Amino acid sequence: MSLCSFFSCSTPEGLSSLSAGEFSTLLSQKPDLILLDVRTPSEYAEGHLPKSVNVDVLAPDFEQRAEAVLGKQRSVALYCRSGHRSKQAATLLSRRGIQVYELSTGWLGWVEAALPTAR
Repeated sequence: MSLCSFFSCSTPEGLSSLSAGEFSTLLSQKPDLILLDVRTPSEYAEGHLPKSVNVDVLAPDFEQRAEAVLGKQRSVALYCRSGHRSKQAATLLSRRGIQVYELSTGWLGWVEAALPTAR
């Protein structure tokens, strides 16, 4: 038995971690998918992905605020600055039965790939 199968090294069920190109394709193919920016409000104000909604994962009421934004929708795309906080948010939301698509490289990878941004 491999260590990964013993310790479950895979991503949690309901969670897909995508590159910037894959994430961009997903957003194009699913235009109704809600896009959450889980950075702080000040980071969001400096620039963000078009059509994203800011819900800070570090806020104590993150899960409740995210659920309020999602409503009845059970899938979401999310990102942070570099991919660390979005993984935290993705784990929290996937445990609630939400299908999560997470930008593995975060905002920095999106900008580096010269993909569209907004202010």
